Amino acid sequence: MTAYVSAFDLFSIGVGPSSSHTVGPMRAGYDFARRLTASGRLEDTARVTCALYGSLGATGLGHGTPDAVVAGLQGLAPESCDPDDVRRAWSDWQDGAELRLDGTHGIRFDRDDVTFEPRTRLPGHPNAMTLRALDADGALLSEETYYSIGGGFIRRDGEDAALADASGSTPETPFSYGDAATLLELCDEHGLTIAELARRNETAVRSEEEVAAGLDAIWDAMASCVEAGLHAEGTLPGILKVKRRASTIRAQLEATEAEGHREVPGEWLGAFALAVNEENAAGGRVVTAPTNGAAGILPAVAMYWWRFLADSGLGAGNAVTPYGELVGSALLGFGPERSLVAVGAIDDPDELAEANRRRGIRRFLLTATALGSLFKANASISGAEGGCQAEVGSACAMAAGGLTAVMGGTNRQIENAAEIAMEHHLGLTCDPIGGLVQIPCIERNAIAASTAVTAARLALRGDGTHYVSLDAVVETMRQTGLDMSTKYKETSEGGLAVNVIEC
Repeated sequence: MTAYVSAFDLFSIGVGPSSSHTVGPMRAGYDFARRLTASGRLEDTARVTCALYGSLGATGLGHGTPDAVVAGLQGLAPESCDPDDVRRAWSDWQDGAELRLDGTHGIRFDRDDVTFEPRTRLPGHPNAMTLRALDADGALLSEETYYSIGGGFIRRDGEDAALADASGSTPETPFSYGDAATLLELCDEHGLTIAELARRNETAVRSEEEVAAGLDAIWDAMASCVEAGLHAEGTLPGILKVKRRASTIRAQLEATEAEGHREVPGEWLGAFALAVNEENAAGGRVVTAPTNGAAGILPAVAMYWWRFLADSGLGAGNAVTPYGELVGSALLGFGPERSLVAVGAIDDPDELAEANRRRGIRRFLLTATALGSLFKANASISGAEGGCQAEVGSACAMAAGGLTAVMGGTNRQIENAAEIAMEHHLGLTCDPIGGLVQIPCIERNAIAASTAVTAARLALRGDGTHYVSLDAVVETMRQTGLDMSTKYKETSEGGLAVNVIEC
């Protein structure tokens, strides 16, 4: 069984504020309703209940979990729904109103049909929920327990954990690996970059054109989220009344540049991350990367490269693939000067720059996918399971590896960058104030984006050799998560969540 997870599962387009507490429960509600339809029990269903256990019960209100469940039961999917239809779907529900189960069958629904049981922790995962369908006499028609295992991935109780992913399938891939050491060995054996290996795994189940278009769609969604956050003002929902800052910072940086002062890439990097996570906290359209709580790090680092680094040293006259791979080379668009090569047929400078950026972003995302798969398979990307090291730490490592790749780093420099980034997030707790994905989550993404850039630059200054392997760090993260107290794992029962007054 391979650790590899498709980029289209690891980077899923959904809604905020949480992949494990919003997107996952929404998918569970959707799946439950569809199963009722498929089994022929939908028409006999008169009532549906949902019990939220553990972390889902402890911080579900702040994460919009019951709203997401209700939206999913109505047949809404996170990747295609209007985020406005999810916000307050349960919070503003009028008791006794008709809920259109699976979008077709009307049943009576009350707010207290969703219950919160934070002290009950099921053995399968800290994020657990049980959905039940009852007939008019109160007899049980169907019962399913779901685990929201991080990043929007769900698993039904009794289902093989190795088979659980966002789409419910695990296609065969030509390059299987279970750890970073094997990944590097495969790349050496076949003369591939990490991104090229990931691309070949993707094209085993999709065409080249579909993969390229899909990666472009992921980036477009990320970039749109950055742009939306940079221009949104006001306060975020919830009792904390946190004021949005990304728009103010953007205006300040634009004024600085308009006055003829030099651009400040590092400050823009932070603004990009704040923008995404403010959009996430507001329940907007975001891309899990690999989670919503850490969704700002990869887009911020990728946008930093796109805006400040991608156009340096562009060449011309070389034939390349849609991924930037120089024909006959495994460098995926990078020459010895570590700069992107160009498409020979493109003469317009703006079109040329756009084409090269697109290829670079595909390489960035594919590299990050190969690395992120290791964290998901061998440790965790769930804050409720491993603390924030599992979310922000994993995202930082993925971003560091992706940036190293598009800066022309070798496979071992990429692995080194990911290791540096993860190593310095070990032990990071998840203690959101008020159960909201706001403090310290939003700023934490900006700091981690900066760490990712630093890790990449350190790795690029070396030759790829280093003392601590990425595999050792992943295993250490797993062990640290097991040792970490439950109150520091997305329950808001410790740390900042209890030491800061929520008003």
